Amino acid sequence: MTISTIWMLALFSFIYGGGATHQVYRNLQSLSSHYSNQPYRTGYHFQPSKNWINGPMRYGELYHLFYQYNPKGAVWGNIVWAHSVSKDLVNWTPLDPAIFPSQPSDINGCWSGSATLLHGNKPVILYTGIDPLSHQVQNLIYPKNLSDPFLREWIKSPKNPIMAPTSANKINSSSFRDPTTAWLGEDGHWRVVVGSKRRTRGMAILYRSKDFVNWVKAKHPLHSTKGTGMWECPDFFPVLNNGSLGLDTSVNDDHVKHVLKASLDDDKHDYYMIGTYNASKDIFTPDKQFKANEFILRYDYGKYYASKTFFDDGKKRRILLGWVNESSSVDDDIKKGWSGIHAIPRAIWLHKSGKQLVQWPVMEIEKLRVKPVKWPTKVLKGGQMLQVKGVTAAQADVEVSFEVNKLEEAEELESWTDPQILCSTKGSTIESGLGPFGLLVFASKGLQEYTSVFFRIFRYQHKNLVLMCSDQSRSSLNKDNDETTYGTFMDVDPLYENLSLRTLIDHSVVESFGGEGRACITARVYPTLAINDKAQIYAFNNGTSDVKITKLSAWSMKRAQISGN
Repeated sequence: MTISTIWMLALFSFIYGGGATHQVYRNLQSLSSHYSNQPYRTGYHFQPSKNWINGPMRYGELYHLFYQYNPKGAVWGNIVWAHSVSKDLVNWTPLDPAIFPSQPSDINGCWSGSATLLHGNKPVILYTGIDPLSHQVQNLIYPKNLSDPFLREWIKSPKNPIMAPTSANKINSSSFRDPTTAWLGEDGHWRVVVGSKRRTRGMAILYRSKDFVNWVKAKHPLHSTKGTGMWECPDFFPVLNNGSLGLDTSVNDDHVKHVLKASLDDDKHDYYMIGTYNASKDIFTPDKQFKANEFILRYDYGKYYASKTFFDDGKKRRILLGWVNESSSVDDDIKKGWSGIHAIPRAIWLHKSGKQLVQWPVMEIEKLRVKPVKWPTKVLKGGQMLQVKGVTAAQADVEVSFEVNKLEEAEELESWTDPQILCSTKGSTIESGLGPFGLLVFASKGLQEYTSVFFRIFRYQHKNLVLMCSDQSRSSLNKDNDETTYGTFMDVDPLYENLSLRTLIDHSVVESFGGEGRACITARVYPTLAINDKAQIYAFNNGTSDVKITKLSAWSMKRAQISGN
């Protein structure tokens, strides 16, 4: 592929729950369309000018972002494919909607899909439609004019639907959606998978095609796992065994592993496995750490769903995009007049251990940094809290690194515990030998409100165990919000490396990356006091042992140019 055709291998998956589990509010309309005084509207995370979203490809010099959009309200319903473009994945300009129901094969809804670049640099999109029988079927569209860099018009194939459930193929007609980016096999035929389930067994149904129009279902799925329920927005892509460079979706050789990801409808989280793809048999085999084919790893341990990756051939990286829904009530969403944002795009690659993926915000977001604040090395004593002054605390980017000594003072963890439960029961105020220490963001002057992102260190089976938490339990005086505390164990040993934390703060978003991207937690918060210029940021240590801040850099973030923001 040439520089003029990069970023064409995937289109973001744009739905939450595939629509099947949504409550539809067809008669509700947003009560507000004025956003200049809304304290929770983001400054540099993508969201449309109004209403409900739940999604990128690049053609020529532009990124194309399609997303589920309700033009009539801030809740699910009346869905069309809205369309925005960007030169840098940060600043976005809206165009007219790209797809809306118009054929029998999508007359009851145009749901999510993915893009693929065919021979001759021709983009096509496969997407799920809902037919007159409310069956989920797969459709094909292609641009009307390839010379139009904005790709403003799309043509639906007269052969739609090109994949459909039948009595012969035994596909569940209400659980058959979200086709992936296609890849070429060694035989020159295209492959694509579609999410589905059979009873409680989630699966990635495999199809093959010579011409991208006529598709044949394979006898066996690419992979399936009992007890996981519906697999929404599946994704399948290669990663290098060594190195952070991304790969074209069709690459498969001895130097790569493959990643299979599914958005599990049962709990609304994105899970992934790492393994090997047998191209001759079209079978994915997870590595041994995924016992009994279990999904044990997540992209993000907070609010993050319906994600999709795509390959950037220009900068040789794979980019991950995910959807972040609200933590506010439906009534509050309607009053705001909008709901849902996208997380900052992340570069993604296989960690050198081969056991997990690493994620990091794309470097383009750093162009928004202004007014840098840097601290010299500081010792943060037990019980101490220091304010990070000089930044716009409601719209900031903070990087901090902690050096921990006296590891013998770590609290003993007697038995393995769910990390989210551990974060919730311990919280950011309960002291231990090493931790909690980290950042307080969206903190009010008197600390009636704050969101804490922090680490704790335990000893478990004679090894150091690092817990990363994002605690929203005191984030707002409005108790109608979801204030769930999130957490995960992080594969970092503080004996050999410092504990790093980067947190992107954006009015109602706290997007955190621990261990240089080995653990990610995204939260939505809605403080009533710590808003706009009333918000504050602190570094804190509520443990009994001192920790050393070896680096703290913070920036105010400029507002991205996004229509309506």
